Amino acid sequence: MKRIMTTAGLSLFASSASAAGIDDAINEIVAPIVNPFVGMIFSTIPLPFTDTQAPWIVLWLVVAAVIFTLYLGFINFRGFAHAIRLVKGDYTNPNEPGEVSHFQALATALSGTVGLGNIAGVAVAISIGGAGATFWMILAGLLGMSTKFVECALGVKYRTTNPDGSVSGGPMYYLSKGLTNRGNPALGRTLAVLFSVCAVGGALGGGNMFQANQAFKQVVGVTGGDMSFFADKGWLFGLIMAVIVGVVIIGGIKSIAKVTEKVVPLMAVVYVGAALVIILLNLGSVGDAFAAIFNGAFTGEGVAGGIIGAMIQGFKRAAFSNEAGVGSAAIAHAAVKTKEHMSEGFVSLLEPFIDTVVICTMTALVIIITGQLHDGQTLTGVELTSAAFGSAISWFPLILAVAVVLFAFSTMISWSYYGLKAWTYLFGESKRAEMIFKVMFCCFVVIGASMNLGPVIDFSDAMIFAMALINIIGLYRLVPEIKVDMQDYLARLDSGAIARYKG
Repeated sequence: MKRIMTTAGLSLFASSASAAGIDDAINEIVAPIVNPFVGMIFSTIPLPFTDTQAPWIVLWLVVAAVIFTLYLGFINFRGFAHAIRLVKGDYTNPNEPGEVSHFQALATALSGTVGLGNIAGVAVAISIGGAGATFWMILAGLLGMSTKFVECALGVKYRTTNPDGSVSGGPMYYLSKGLTNRGNPALGRTLAVLFSVCAVGGALGGGNMFQANQAFKQVVGVTGGDMSFFADKGWLFGLIMAVIVGVVIIGGIKSIAKVTEKVVPLMAVVYVGAALVIILLNLGSVGDAFAAIFNGAFTGEGVAGGIIGAMIQGFKRAAFSNEAGVGSAAIAHAAVKTKEHMSEGFVSLLEPFIDTVVICTMTALVIIITGQLHDGQTLTGVELTSAAFGSAISWFPLILAVAVVLFAFSTMISWSYYGLKAWTYLFGESKRAEMIFKVMFCCFVVIGASMNLGPVIDFSDAMIFAMALINIIGLYRLVPEIKVDMQDYLARLDSGAIARYKG
């Protein structure tokens, strides 16, 4: 194993010039192969009665969220208070099967979704769709809570306990087992395999290389740009990140959960705290900011095709940020210590709320109230967010850089677990299979920081959203049993049959 690590590491220590040449060579080979798939996943379709195009995959996610919200009787709102009590541990029995607590499962899943999209993606959305995109982003986040409820409850219901006591779960298991129970075994197995293949690709790309790449660029940016020590040492930054990631993921989900339960609150305090400082310093502008958000949502003032344009950008950012419907979070939640699979459905309600309704909205407010969103502005993505923070306090971009690195790190360790469970579903639960994937994942951290593999990253992002296409097909088939289970759970909760251990 040491020989594998050494060989892989040495092969990545290339100069920036040769790396650029390798980038171009790989892009030339990969682009013609992957571009048709990427184009299909992110292609747009015309909206009825408008001249506007919308990404079909975003509509696929939003429509499912609306259907699940209505079908389950607005459980996203009705179950919120109970979700808080579960995360606090009020119903936690330490002797129940599983590997992690409700809070640890929530933190692990959040660390996979809260990331650069909350910083850069929101800036893109409102720079294109105007302030009004924020309103639709919040609405999509609220609706996405219902989708998370369904997929995470299923993740626990159909999980598998391995001989060593560890747990494996997620869409690949509830697709295969659940659809078999409903008389569609061939469809279930096919969807499970396709989902696993896409999850491995998404984990290595969007959940790994992209995160390492963007974290490296942000660190270089705040440490001197072209004059930074790291400017031509992407491999070194990647190697440092890979070692840190490797130390965490070698220990499995328990190790990952212990780290994420500390990192997620820390990065929330760092980023949300910095945003709150700016908002408080500009308290007089907050009312005007919310007015701009509301007016932009319904009057179409400003940019990006009016109301429909703002709606599309808001829905798109929410879908890309909280991953409701992608199925990734169900893998993390499957490891929770509980005998009540519906309890984890309630816990997962909090993810889109924290990710989209709270953190994404904070980013949007900072950009709007600092006056960075204006006609003629040319910045977008993380540069726009950084400029907004820097306009309030000059050294705040350093805080943003810390947040970016924390977000990237937490996303990588969570997606390593998602990719691992998909990998072992395909190749079997064994220590050898696990170690092969973990070593490969760490090598890809170095590759991501060292190179700019455009088509490769695009392909991995497309694979993540292909997961949503596959997953939601299964959710439509399985949601009736979740509704029955939900009604039974709520009845037992009301009667006191579900014991409250504290609080």
